[in-house]
Amino acid sequence: MCELFALSSRLPADVNFSFDIFAQHGANGGRTADGWGVAFYDGADVRLYKEPEPAGRSDWVSFIEQHKQRSTLVLSHIRRATQGAVCLSNTQPFMRELGGRAHVFAHNGDLAAISQRMAGRWRRFQPIGQTDSEIAFCILLEALAPLWAGHGVPGLAERLSVINTLAAEFRALGPANFIYCDGDALFAHGHRRIQPGGMIAPPGLFWLARRCGSGDEPGVASGVRIQPGDAAQELVLLASVPLTDEAWQPFSEGELMVIRAGRPPVIPPPSPTQG
Repeated sequence: MCELFALSSRLPADVNFSFDIFAQHGANGGRTADGWGVAFYDGADVRLYKEPEPAGRSDWVSFIEQHKQRSTLVLSHIRRATQGAVCLSNTQPFMRELGGRAHVFAHNGDLAAISQRMAGRWRRFQPIGQTDSEIAFCILLEALAPLWAGHGVPGLAERLSVINTLAAEFRALGPANFIYCDGDALFAHGHRRIQPGGMIAPPGLFWLARRCGSGDEPGVASGVRIQPGDAAQELVLLASVPLTDEAWQPFSEGELMVIRAGRPPVIPPPSPTQG
């Protein structure tokens, strides 16, 4: 299956990737990826890099590895194609504008027949590619759009309610692990994924909180390097599988978390519809 990674930090951190190593970390048999992408938030906008090709032969990956990319919000996705051709339009993360800021989404799983079973649920936001993941993103933004019709960032409770309800609907279609960011908060939903024995089961995501001092060594783990910076730093990391031997915490099946500024996740009450 695909690999997800995200970071939320109190202060800007330097985050670099060796995507070819990262892509193999959680893949069964170390399979070659069908594309990669990473989004670094810069205020309300993002620096988005992605390619529908193996990371091992990408000049863009070399560029990212050689240049410091400082951000407090980072989302990344390594693709294993299940729906749609291997092409740029089907490569994640996906980005759209809503409320005058960039919104970014990445999904790991297989939402069977979402285009038929949730037909008519997206109008303003149209998919460019053919993946179930992008359709899910368009449906999510369509549901959130009324909250962003006013001025400023909507209340967190209102956003959580919409996302929690839709996450339950997505779970009914298949594995629905996703990370979504609106530039203010990072939302993460863990469900099920292919486990080492081949069974599809939870956990679908893991999280780790870190507190780093100015003298700490950079974190190097399975293709992801994090340099905290010169001041005391707080980080929350998300990944499809643990990237280090630290005490990563698994998501419960169907669990939704929200993370802001590197603080420990907030876990809202579960949606009444579980699947």
